Amino acid sequence: MSADLSIVYLITGASPLVQLVMLALVLASLISWTFIFQKWNALKRAKSAANEFEDRFWSGGDLGKLYREISSAETATGMDSIFASGFAEFSRLRKQPGVEAKAIVEGAQRAMRIALARETDRLEHHLAFLATVGSTSPYVGLLGTVWGIMNSFRSLANIKQATLAQVAPGIAEALIATAMGLFAAIPAVVAYNRYSNDVERLLNRYDTFVEEFSTILQRQTHVT
Repeated sequence: MSADLSIVYLITGASPLVQLVMLALVLASLISWTFIFQKWNALKRAKSAANEFEDRFWSGGDLGKLYREISSAETATGMDSIFASGFAEFSRLRKQPGVEAKAIVEGAQRAMRIALARETDRLEHHLAFLATVGSTSPYVGLLGTVWGIMNSFRSLANIKQATLAQVAPGIAEALIATAMGLFAAIPAVVAYNRYSNDVERLLNRYDTFVEEFSTILQRQTHVT
C-alpha cells in the first residue's frame, strides 16, 4: 500500500490531463520563485539607492555638481533618474529667454512625472504575474483534482464492491494537484502583498521628492 501511494507513483500514474496540470503548476511555481528573488533584490537596491541619494541631496551641496555626477553614470534609476530629468528640463527652460518662472517649474515637474511613471512601471514589473499565480493556481489545481476524482470513480463503476484500497490511490492522486496549486499560490500571494506594500512606500517617497524638489526649483527661479 505504501509503495502504491508514493508521490512518484501517484504522479506518474495520473491521467494525462492531471499530469499536464501538475506540470503547469510546477512551472508557475518555479517562475514565481525566480521573480520573488529578483524582485527582492531589485527593491533592496532601490531602497539603498534612495537612501544614498537623499543623503547626498539634502547635504547642502551644489545641485549642478550632483546632476553632473548622476549624468556621468551609465544608468540612473529611482530618485537619481527623477532628479536628473527635472534638473535637466529646469536648466534648459531657464536658459530660454522670455519663459515665465511658472512655466519653468511646470516643465520640470512634467519631466519628473514622466520619469516617475517609468520608475513605477519598472518597480511594478512582474507583480502582476505573482498576483495571477496566487489567484489562479488553486483553481488550476482544483481542476486537476476534480478530473482525477472523476476518473477514479469511473474506474470503480464496474466493480461490485469497492474497498478503501481501491479508492485511496485515485483520490490521493487527484489531491496532489490541489496541493501543488496551494504550493504555487501561497508564496506568490505572500510575496505579492509584501512587495506591493514596499513598492507603494517607495513610490510615495519618490512622489514626495518630486514635490519637495519642485518647491526648491520654484525658489531658484526667483533668485537673481
